[in-house]
Amino acid sequence: ELLATGCTFVIAPEQKARVTYDNILRLSDDPDVNDVIKFLRAREVVHFQRFGEGLRLARDKMNEKNVYYMNPSFDK
Repeated sequence: ELLATGCTFVIAPEQKARVTYDNILRLSDDPDVNDVIKFLRAREVVHFQRFGEGLRLARDKMNEKNVYYMNPSFDK
């Protein structure tokens, strides 16, 4: 859904980073490295979720009838 909104530039970096972290975890056998990579991967998931929430909130606000910065009658 989020990618269909045309805002892939916001979400794509987090998804690419998550895939990179998954690939590193497949190659690494060091528990200390894996712990750090798992933390970074979890952080990217949270960023993805927050960007999605922000996008939904912005879209909802744009659909409101009383949006002053886009309401031409307000400038009269």
